[in-house]
Amino acid sequence: MEIPMRHCLPAMLLFAAALSAGTPQVQEAPLRAHLSLLADDLFEGRGSGQRGADLTVRYLETQLQALGLQPVGGSYRQAVHLAGTRVTRADLRVAGAGQPLPLASGQDAAWCTGLPEARQAFDAPLLFVGYGITAPDERWDDYKGAEVRGKVLVALVNDPQPTAEEPDRFGGAALTYYGRWIYKFEEAKRHGALGVLLVHTTPSASYGWSVVVNSFATWRFQLAAEPGLALQSWITEDAARRLCAAGGQDLDALRRAAERRDFRPVPLAARLQGTLEAEVKVQDQFNVAGVIPGTDPVLKDEVVIYSAHWDHFGRSGKPDGRGDDIYNGAVDNASGCAGLLAMAQAAAAAPRKRSQMFLFTAAEEQGLWGSQAYVKDPLWPLARTAADLNLDSLNWVGATRDIGVAGADRTTLLESAAQVAQAMGLTLAPAGVDTAGGYFRSDHFPFAKAGVPAFSIGGGRTYVKDPEASRAKAATMGARYHQVTDEYDPAWDLSGMVQQCQYTLNLGAAVADAPAKPAWKPGRRL
Repeated sequence: MEIPMRHCLPAMLLFAAALSAGTPQVQEAPLRAHLSLLADDLFEGRGSGQRGADLTVRYLETQLQALGLQPVGGSYRQAVHLAGTRVTRADLRVAGAGQPLPLASGQDAAWCTGLPEARQAFDAPLLFVGYGITAPDERWDDYKGAEVRGKVLVALVNDPQPTAEEPDRFGGAALTYYGRWIYKFEEAKRHGALGVLLVHTTPSASYGWSVVVNSFATWRFQLAAEPGLALQSWITEDAARRLCAAGGQDLDALRRAAERRDFRPVPLAARLQGTLEAEVKVQDQFNVAGVIPGTDPVLKDEVVIYSAHWDHFGRSGKPDGRGDDIYNGAVDNASGCAGLLAMAQAAAAAPRKRSQMFLFTAAEEQGLWGSQAYVKDPLWPLARTAADLNLDSLNWVGATRDIGVAGADRTTLLESAAQVAQAMGLTLAPAGVDTAGGYFRSDHFPFAKAGVPAFSIGGGRTYVKDPEASRAKAATMGARYHQVTDEYDPAWDLSGMVQQCQYTLNLGAAVADAPAKPAWKPGRRL
């Protein structure tokens, strides 16, 4: 459901006057110092529920205190209540035509459970549900009233693809939230399913199988008050093909059927059988937040939030060929945390009319749980939150001539974003088609769902120095995404990271000093 614009704003909302020429400058030295430490092996990859998480939270809150930011409600911490599991043994197979088909961990499947139970036994029928989507706004329902209780669903990742007759269905080439893996689990739970097996392909997921395996190699958490499905897992395309064949069906034929509006769930003549064993723990993780109070007697009761997630995947306990089992997450997202701290240091010297909050969220890699917990129990009323500007995986290659603001076009902030860019001698990078669903994959999204204008500030694409070589260098991050090789290199040129942080702070300052809060454009929120 779309929310109405909260203020009657002109089509071109001008923030130039609100952007003071005296906006403090973000400095590279503190940014690099924070980045090199947060990405160090000492912090053990900042994994949720691990020792590195405790170190990270303690570091962030002491830094905010040292910078003079104020706690909210007497504490820099906000508890996020989580229940976690780590699969220790999976003995699961498909029983259908012919011999039982084992599904090997890592090779065929990435096993995960959303229930905090040490042992679960499965003997459940399998049901192919196409894309697993119920979308009244798209006139699409893959479930068609089918009874799914007690069943394990097999579902495709991504959205139904556009056709010549319907080129704009489900956003055309762009991925919608309906295509996200977390939505598939949410929708299956709403329908009462026992579990889900998502069929992985690199094009549909936008990342390779190793990313899935690594993401599920350590602890997986849910909000403790909202347990998930008994089975929340992925299988390879090859395993899915063999599974469907064991159930008397052809995967390619099922895929073709899933592209039609008249698709109905297809029972497979097979069952998923076996056991899943896991370590279980219920443990609080913490969002960390500090505030710079506003100066205006009225507007200080409103806040602009800058956010970045502090977590990564920690230690897997399964060293690679180099003996490394630490997922340092230097780019993702020690960079964002370091940027936020450097921004807070600059901003503390010149408060704005509205208050400013620097929010470091927990458990983003687990499902955006820290930001979801925040919007359910906000430290500052959402109705008095002007915007959330998020930083996730910053530019480590070098300065650019442009800046990314994908998602800003959904709000009246697009005009001010362009003006702030122009004031810095930058242009806005073309948004392009969001085929990977990036807008739904970071911590601004729960704020957007809750009605707060929100988006992430991305690095630019037009590099000042050696454009072609720099673009090629930036592209190498794809091979390090969610791998132990996402490590800090002292040789990195952080001028682009400083630029990205300065832009974010300047835009936040413009919002903080503007007479009215930004708003959503009609029909554009989600």
